[in-house]
Amino acid sequence: MKLVDVYRIENSEKLLYDLLSEREPHVNISHQEMPTWEEHCAFVASHPYKEWNIIVSDTNKLVGACYLSRMNEIGVFIFKAHQGKGYGTFAIDAMRIRHPGERILANVAPSNDASHKLFKKLGFRLIQVTYEWVSPNVD
Repeated sequence: MKLVDVYRIENSEKLLYDLLSEREPHVNISHQEMPTWEEHCAFVASHPYKEWNIIVSDTNKLVGACYLSRMNEIGVFIFKAHQGKGYGTFAIDAMRIRHPGERILANVAPSNDASHKLFKKLGFRLIQVTYEWVSPNVD
Protein backbone atom coordinates (compact mmCIF):
# COMPACT_ATOMS: atom_id res chain seq x y z
CA MET A 1 0.00 0.00 0.00
CA LYS A 2 1.08 3.55 -0.56
CA LEU A 3 -0.08 7.16 -0.41
CA VAL A 4 0.22 9.26 -3.56
CA ASP A 5 -0.22 13.03 -3.61
CA VAL A 6 -3.64 13.95 -5.06
CA TYR A 7 -2.01 16.46 -7.41
CA ARG A 8 0.25 13.81 -8.95
CA ILE A 9 -2.62 11.60 -10.12
CA GLU A 10 -4.32 12.41 -13.40
CA ASN A 11 -8.06 13.06 -13.03
CA SER A 12 -7.92 12.82 -9.25
CA GLU A 13 -10.88 15.24 -9.11
CA LYS A 14 -13.12 12.51 -10.57
CA LEU A 15 -11.89 9.90 -8.10
CA LEU A 16 -12.40 12.29 -5.18
CA TYR A 17 -15.87 13.25 -6.42
CA ASP A 18 -16.86 9.58 -6.77
CA LEU A 19 -15.57 8.93 -3.25
CA LEU A 20 -17.50 11.91 -1.89
CA SER A 21 -20.70 10.82 -3.65
CA GLU A 22 -20.47 7.39 -2.00
CA ARG A 23 -20.44 8.84 1.51
CA GLU A 24 -23.61 8.86 3.54
CA PRO A 25 -24.64 12.42 4.50
CA HIS A 26 -24.75 11.51 8.20
CA VAL A 27 -20.98 10.84 8.32
CA ASN A 28 -20.09 14.28 6.93
CA ILE A 29 -19.14 17.05 9.27
CA SER A 30 -18.13 19.72 6.77
CA HIS A 31 -21.25 19.58 4.61
CA GLN A 32 -24.65 17.90 4.37
CA GLU A 33 -25.23 18.24 0.64
CA MET A 34 -23.18 17.04 -2.29
CA PRO A 35 -21.31 19.90 -3.95
CA THR A 36 -21.69 20.47 -7.67
CA TRP A 37 -18.89 19.24 -9.93
CA GLU A 38 -17.77 22.84 -10.43
CA GLU A 39 -17.72 23.54 -6.67
CA HIS A 40 -15.77 20.34 -6.11
CA CYS A 41 -13.18 21.13 -8.78
CA ALA A 42 -12.71 24.64 -7.37
CA PHE A 43 -12.21 23.15 -3.90
CA VAL A 44 -9.58 20.68 -5.14
CA ALA A 45 -7.81 23.42 -7.11
CA SER A 46 -7.62 25.59 -3.99
CA HIS A 47 -5.11 23.19 -2.37
CA PRO A 48 -7.08 23.26 0.90
CA TYR A 49 -4.98 20.81 2.91
CA LYS A 50 -1.47 20.55 4.31
CA GLU A 51 -1.30 17.06 2.77
CA TRP A 52 -3.84 15.24 0.58
CA ASN A 53 -3.29 11.73 -0.74
CA ILE A 54 -4.91 8.94 -2.69
CA ILE A 55 -4.62 5.54 -0.99
CA VAL A 56 -3.33 2.95 -3.45
CA SER A 57 -3.57 -0.80 -2.82
CA ASP A 58 -0.78 -3.32 -3.40
CA THR A 59 -2.49 -4.15 -6.71
CA ASN A 60 -2.51 -0.45 -7.74
CA LYS A 61 -6.23 0.06 -7.14
CA LEU A 62 -7.25 3.53 -5.97
CA VAL A 63 -9.16 2.64 -2.81
CA GLY A 64 -9.64 5.93 -0.97
CA ALA A 65 -8.18 9.22 0.11
CA CYS A 66 -6.80 10.86 3.24
CA TYR A 67 -5.84 14.38 4.17
CA LEU A 68 -4.28 16.39 6.93
CA SER A 69 -5.69 19.90 7.28
CA ARG A 70 -3.57 22.93 8.07
CA MET A 71 -4.87 22.57 11.65
CA ASN A 72 -3.71 18.91 11.72
CA GLU A 73 -7.19 17.40 11.42
CA ILE A 74 -7.06 14.05 9.68
CA GLY A 75 -9.71 12.72 7.33
CA VAL A 76 -9.82 9.25 5.82
CA PHE A 77 -12.37 8.04 3.27
CA ILE A 78 -12.39 4.56 1.76
CA PHE A 79 -14.61 3.36 -1.09
CA LYS A 80 -17.28 1.02 0.31
CA ALA A 81 -15.96 -1.91 -1.73
CA HIS A 82 -12.62 -1.60 0.06
CA GLN A 83 -13.71 -0.81 3.62
CA GLY A 84 -12.70 -3.17 6.41
CA LYS A 85 -9.50 -4.24 4.64
CA GLY A 86 -7.00 -2.18 6.64
CA TYR A 87 -6.65 0.78 4.26
CA GLY A 88 -7.86 3.30 6.84
CA THR A 89 -5.43 1.98 9.44
CA PHE A 90 -2.60 2.11 6.89
CA ALA A 91 -3.41 5.70 5.91
CA ILE A 92 -3.64 6.97 9.48
CA ASP A 93 -0.40 5.22 10.46
CA ALA A 94 1.36 6.59 7.36
CA MET A 95 0.22 10.12 8.14
CA ARG A 96 1.42 9.79 11.75
CA ILE A 97 4.83 8.63 10.51
CA ARG A 98 5.00 11.55 8.05
CA HIS A 99 4.23 14.03 10.84
CA PRO A 100 6.17 12.75 13.88
CA GLY A 101 5.66 14.58 17.14
CA GLU A 102 2.69 16.53 15.79
CA ARG A 103 -0.72 16.54 17.46
CA ILE A 104 -3.27 15.06 15.04
CA LEU A 105 -7.01 15.48 15.54
CA ALA A 106 -9.89 13.50 14.07
CA ASN A 107 -13.35 15.06 13.87
CA VAL A 108 -15.85 12.23 13.59
CA ALA A 109 -19.61 12.49 13.19
CA PRO A 110 -21.47 10.95 16.19
CA SER A 111 -23.18 8.40 13.95
CA ASN A 112 -19.97 7.18 12.27
CA ASP A 113 -19.39 4.13 14.47
CA ALA A 114 -16.73 2.58 12.23
CA SER A 115 -14.52 5.69 12.45
CA HIS A 116 -15.01 5.95 16.22
CA LYS A 117 -13.83 2.35 16.62
CA LEU A 118 -10.89 2.83 14.25
CA PHE A 119 -9.51 5.95 15.92
CA LYS A 120 -9.96 4.45 19.39
CA LYS A 121 -8.18 1.26 18.26
CA LEU A 122 -5.28 3.36 16.95
CA GLY A 123 -4.80 5.12 20.29
CA PHE A 124 -6.65 8.38 19.68
CA ARG A 125 -8.56 9.58 22.73
CA LEU A 126 -11.85 11.44 22.96
CA ILE A 127 -11.18 15.05 23.96
CA GLN A 128 -14.40 16.93 23.22
CA VAL A 129 -18.01 16.80 22.14
CA THR A 130 -19.11 19.44 19.63
CA TYR A 131 -22.64 20.79 19.31
CA GLU A 132 -24.17 22.34 16.20
CA TRP A 133 -27.02 24.78 15.79
CA VAL A 134 -28.37 25.62 12.36
CA SER A 135 -30.41 28.77 11.96
CA PRO A 136 -33.79 28.14 10.35
CA ASN A 137 -34.41 29.72 6.97
CA VAL A 138 -36.30 32.96 7.33
CA ASP A 139 -38.15 34.06 4.21
